[in-house]
Amino acid sequence: MPTSYENRILRVLDYIHDHPAGDLSLDALADVAAMSRFHWHRVFRALTGETCAQAVRRIRLHRAAVALVQSDKTLARIASDVGYPNLNSFARAFSEAYGSSPAAFRKAGQFLPAHPRFRTGEYPMYPVTTRTEPARRVIGLPHKGAYAEIGKSFEAFGALCESRQLWPQVGPVIGIYLDSPDAVPVEELRSYAGAEFCGDETPEGMEAVQIPGGKTAVLTFKGPYSGLGAAYHSLFGNWLPESGEEPADQPCYEIYLNDPRDTAPEELLTEICLPLKLLSSATGPGKAMRPAAPPLSS
Repeated sequence: MPTSYENRILRVLDYIHDHPAGDLSLDALADVAAMSRFHWHRVFRALTGETCAQAVRRIRLHRAAVALVQSDKTLARIASDVGYPNLNSFARAFSEAYGSSPAAFRKAGQFLPAHPRFRTGEYPMYPVTTRTEPARRVIGLPHKGAYAEIGKSFEAFGALCESRQLWPQVGPVIGIYLDSPDAVPVEELRSYAGAEFCGDETPEGMEAVQIPGGKTAVLTFKGPYSGLGAAYHSLFGNWLPESGEEPADQPCYEIYLNDPRDTAPEELLTEICLPLKLLSSATGPGKAMRPAAPPLSS
């Protein structure tokens, strides 16, 4: 993989190793990587094969294992040093990872080093192009929960468009995904099910979201929607590190090119759109995609 992305991964891993009791939240690690918080989680998992949270837990517990066999620190001190202020939670986590309690591990004198394993190239390849996307005004229904269940929101959106005779003002059907499923609990994932809209007023009961447009990487996926997860891994794990491109601070969105109601699953076409930075000029946080209506309720 190109040096830029490899260095980011290694810099973050070094930071975790050097600050095991520090702030290792996802946002903090995205700052260390100097990468958009929207996409850092996907990039990290695609290139390492684990989520940031898994890496933090693995590294913290590895540091604890080393301390158990190479120092005489108390269990409570070791737990605190690796970011577990509660000894019971540390013991549970350590036992799950190493198959024995911290005390038993120390007595046995075990030492099991762990190293990151890059996963680049292990994902299926899909065609990716770079193009300039237009700015879009999308109307839709907010969805909260598993992305795999957003179909019910699309069904509701379609019914509203039908009943209100909105189809003449509706363009491509679009899904906007605001969170990384690797970083946010399933029940808290936020998304929108909707379509591009050329009307004047946002229909009652819907929300409007602006997609700024601009330079965009577009992966074309053919097949059932259940395969989209692997396509995202390919985009972030195969294409992005080799591209020399930088993700913009905007979430991904999907454009659905045919209708699952009259198209066989293996013939469905989806474009996964990853907004990119213009490398000649920085993209400020004010240009991130934001709802045009009040934000989602929590």
